[in-house]
Amino acid sequence: MAIIRNIIEDMRSRSQRVVVVVEKEVVVGDGLRQSCWANMPQELLREVLLRIEASEDTWPPRKNVVACAGVCRNWRVITKEIVKKPELSAKITFPISVKQPGPRENLLQCFIKRNRSTQTYYLFLSLTSSLGDDGKFLLAARKSRRPTCTDYIISLDADDMSRGSNTYVGKLRSNFLGTKFTIYDSQPPHTGAKFTKSRSTRLVNLKQVSPKVPTGNYPVAHISYELNVLGSRGPRRMHCVMDSIPSSSIEPGGVAPTQTEFSLNNIEMFPMFPFFRSKSNRVMENSLSGPLVGDQKDGLLVLKNKAPRWHEQLQCWCLNFHGRVTVASVKNFQLVASAENGTAGPEHDKIILQFGKVGKDLFTMDYRYPISAFQAFAICLSSFDTKIACE
Repeated sequence: MAIIRNIIEDMRSRSQRVVVVVEKEVVVGDGLRQSCWANMPQELLREVLLRIEASEDTWPPRKNVVACAGVCRNWRVITKEIVKKPELSAKITFPISVKQPGPRENLLQCFIKRNRSTQTYYLFLSLTSSLGDDGKFLLAARKSRRPTCTDYIISLDADDMSRGSNTYVGKLRSNFLGTKFTIYDSQPPHTGAKFTKSRSTRLVNLKQVSPKVPTGNYPVAHISYELNVLGSRGPRRMHCVMDSIPSSSIEPGGVAPTQTEFSLNNIEMFPMFPFFRSKSNRVMENSLSGPLVGDQKDGLLVLKNKAPRWHEQLQCWCLNFHGRVTVASVKNFQLVASAENGTAGPEHDKIILQFGKVGKDLFTMDYRYPISAFQAFAICLSSFDTKIACE
């Protein structure tokens, strides 16, 4: 807590007031011990957390914000009020941020590293504008081939990508030809989401998950690849139906469902941070915000490829990635909202997701509202599969 002490000392000198901090543990009910930081005055605590949140705005220093949320309940509540969602702050702070829509005003820059030998993929948040920074780890995925399909298991843990893990957040499943994919979320993307049964019902810690908190099979998007009419030099044709996002979300003032907490079965993945614990039996209802897609009259959000332009000098089809893509590849794509539900407007020209190659096993992934990092990562994973019928 050195950073907190420094901020308090700074506040002392500026306000000319004496703040006494007793560095010892306090005994509370049932013999439990509580840090002295829990008794900090509310106004002082809020000012301290506001300064930490403002000063530690990039990773790795931003880990101090996460640490503050784990001090005690008072710190947790105020930190939750101060730290804004990626939609407003364009920052990823807590693990749940990967399930929340990206920023409205700009693309959030990330990159994906591929390990061919282990068939694993790692998503990182870009820390600088350079394509060579180490990044902040966000998600990992492992490819698993089956007789009739292929699964990509997505996890918050780079070393544990199994369906039985508490860090499991969802999966991507393809058909036999690799032309159609379904993205599944481990928890409901919105109130009233339908649960899809399968033989691979997930177990957590070798115990059946409570039927009140089902995990695994909540379809949130369907992706299809069509015949490439532009030939081998042109990009693949993609069509993404976002089952959990209304088409009105891309309009000014539009809202997309947002997850605010992990469900009860995910609590144990963060044992040292009580920020992620809740004793409420209504955690599932409280962990969701935004409209119920099933009640939307204007339909679901549909994403499609942005049409490429023919470059006369290069004699090839080109897309402008604004320096974020440096290697030509059939995997490269940009997705925009389709005008299937109405007349095309300015919002349909904005790039919602772009993905492209910059090295042998290095790819950039940039996304924005209304999709999340998890959804964007899953869509990009579908591009890695070989699609015989499309090429």
